[in-house]
Amino acid sequence: MKKLLLFSILFLYQIYYSQSDCVSSIPVCGNSDLSYTPTGSGNTQELPIPAGENLCLKGGEHFSVWYAFTIATSGTLTFTINPNVFTDDYDFAVYGPNLPCSSISGASPIRCNYSGADGPTGLTTTLTGTATDAAWSAYMDVVAGQTYYLLVDNFLSSANGFSLTWGGTATLTSAFNNPAITPNPFITPGVPNAIDPTAPNEILKCVLPTMFDFSTLTTGILNGNTNFTITYHNNPNDAITGQNPITTPIMVDAVTVYYYRLKYTDPTNPTNPINGCFQTGKFKFKQGNITASNVTIYACNNNNVGTGSFNLTTAPVYSGTATKKYYPTLNDLNAGTNEITTPANYISTQKKVYVKITTNDGCSTTAEITLTFYPLVVVNDATIESCFIEENITTASFDLTSANVSTLTNPQKKFYATLANAISGTNEIFTPTNYISTNGVAYVRVYSPDQCYSIAKLTLVVLPPVKSAVLKDKTICMEDRTTLDAGPGFVSYEWSTGATTQTIQGVPVGAYWVKLQTGKCFTLQKVNVYPSDQPVITNIDITNNTITVTANGGTAPYKYSLDGIKWQDSNVFTGLPRGENKIYVKDAFDCNPVEVQVTVPNLLNAITPNGDNVNDYIDYSALAYKKNLVFIVYDRYGNKLYEAGKIRDYKWDGTASGKKILTGTYWYSISWNENDKNNTQTKYSGWVLVKNRE
Repeated sequence: MKKLLLFSILFLYQIYYSQSDCVSSIPVCGNSDLSYTPTGSGNTQELPIPAGENLCLKGGEHFSVWYAFTIATSGTLTFTINPNVFTDDYDFAVYGPNLPCSSISGASPIRCNYSGADGPTGLTTTLTGTATDAAWSAYMDVVAGQTYYLLVDNFLSSANGFSLTWGGTATLTSAFNNPAITPNPFITPGVPNAIDPTAPNEILKCVLPTMFDFSTLTTGILNGNTNFTITYHNNPNDAITGQNPITTPIMVDAVTVYYYRLKYTDPTNPTNPINGCFQTGKFKFKQGNITASNVTIYACNNNNVGTGSFNLTTAPVYSGTATKKYYPTLNDLNAGTNEITTPANYISTQKKVYVKITTNDGCSTTAEITLTFYPLVVVNDATIESCFIEENITTASFDLTSANVSTLTNPQKKFYATLANAISGTNEIFTPTNYISTNGVAYVRVYSPDQCYSIAKLTLVVLPPVKSAVLKDKTICMEDRTTLDAGPGFVSYEWSTGATTQTIQGVPVGAYWVKLQTGKCFTLQKVNVYPSDQPVITNIDITNNTITVTANGGTAPYKYSLDGIKWQDSNVFTGLPRGENKIYVKDAFDCNPVEVQVTVPNLLNAITPNGDNVNDYIDYSALAYKKNLVFIVYDRYGNKLYEAGKIRDYKWDGTASGKKILTGTYWYSISWNENDKNNTQTKYSGWVLVKNRE
């Protein structure tokens, strides 16, 4: 709140009279510091002599100025009037609240001080109520919406001005502290004085004096804010009052300080109390050419190709508004040849280029731009191993992000299937943590914080399943047990039985698996224990007392037995008794044997069908319980003469086609299926002598 001289923010209504009159008083815009040099008592003597003697200020107005201010937020209010010359005698009076100017001449001020003491005067929080001492009066408690008038009078009528600063907790209305009205800061033209920051900003001109159009500064000062107007002035009082604006181009020099005045007007409310609120600023001109800076800019030497894309337009060689042209060499700049036409994307090695800078005023200079690469992103190729996928053992799921390819801390990475894609930055792999691939390669761009990158190659190795060469399918007898051995050399074993050992014992016929660990991978290997195929007795030939057994299936060689104890290699048994006999057969696996019961029929080698009921026919009805029993008689040439089945009760009386056959020897066979699970085919062959009487 102690800003002096640099900016004066004031309320100003339409001016018809001097600011030394109440009716044309200067509205105060916000709690802003003020400065002014009064030059008279105005057109109206609000405190006439001798009436003024009774209205606080002795002798009425002298060199005076009137201010009006409206309270924005309630609180306490103080101010300090500080003469520019300490020995000047400034007095003041405050009227209100909400008292019109027409009533002031007959009213008493609510605060007043007319002491003849030198130096500052005003309102202070060290006094209370309506107390007044030699130079100070008590502060005011004010309420939002109240309007007051402040008269400041120079009793000595000197040519020296004063400054006014505000204090307390209350705030005053303003258009300049409302972000809805002024969303952007106003910008004083020119650049700050490098030696004295409080001095006016300086606008550089190549030649001074020169004609200058002040209106060219308006857009830059407004900085996008609307509903403000700007006027330009030759002295601070004119800037405060808005009088004598510079409206046409004038000759400017390097000595004079110039002022601008920002004024607000509410476009929707002509009676808005902040209409006319204004701000002032100052600037001057300075002769001299522009100064540029040599700078260094950086680009990425991506993947160490030896060139980078440099944006020359970002080089901060000059801070003002100017046209810039870029050249590859200083000779080109001087000759105006080979201009760089794509400065925003200049592909180059590390070197220097040159820029010519020209302002709208024709000032020019040159600067040197050093093109330098950012530090190279150092990467190393890497190999990633991953276990095979069970459904397709030539592939694996790779976590590409796990590859240690850089010493940078958590660098950004992008992954690609081919080097061409990595170089062009196309077809990025968007699921790098689950990249399905066979043995092969992938590529990764590794970025530095500067967004430079290098490319590293990732070799992808599918770890194939490793199976036991020892573990094989087995065939055993159904009633037996066996041992399964997965062999040594695996990290761990897990059997379908729950065992975790290399071998499992006492395993019956069935299907099993074992999960074998090699390194970080697991291979599921299946193994079967098959039951051996039992041999099948497919045929039995009986000739007299001799049986020939035919076996199939199982695994040869077979062994044969009549009692299941004594075994022989031959499939022929002789000298068998008539009636039921059992035959046992087993194969090379030596499993429980298969058996079949065989009937050796009674032999009958002669019949005399003469009707004496003695040997009149052959009768095999005793075998009727056998399945598919058939009795067939043949002549010596193999021609079938007779067949006796169930209908003929398995008997033959020496006839054929209803006639007696000739006396002679005939052959016959009896065939059936044994009543076992295999329905073993059994055949008995024999001969018979038939004697028929003529």
